[in-house]
Amino acid sequence: MNFQKRRAVAYIAGKLISGKDSGAVYDYSTSSYTNLSGEVSPNRINVYDYDRSCFLSGTGALDRLSLYDYGTSQSIQLKIRGNKFEGYDYETSTSFSGTVKDSSISFYDYQDSTYYNYAI
Repeated sequence: MNFQKRRAVAYIAGKLISGKDSGAVYDYSTSSYTNLSGEVSPNRINVYDYDRSCFLSGTGALDRLSLYDYGTSQSIQLKIRGNKFEGYDYETSTSFSGTVKDSSISFYDYQDSTYYNYAI
């Protein structure tokens, strides 16, 4: 998954799990903030990514969210279980997973077998 889309998915998972209100995500690998805004609820996602100038939207339930990334015109599956999340990126045909604790998000991307850390 490209780093910009990964940031947006981490932001969505972090907000859904933590319930925290945030208009940005901090990416520790790039030491930078990305502004995002919009609706993040268990049944509806509609987030605008200001870095990519595009929306990431979707519907479903926490155990089966179907997201669509308008920046890449590709779908993403996201499942939330407690403080953990997992999913599948159709653009790269790879899975991802992670955990959320307070404002911290740990994201494992199977495409490059690497952990990434974020904060909301």
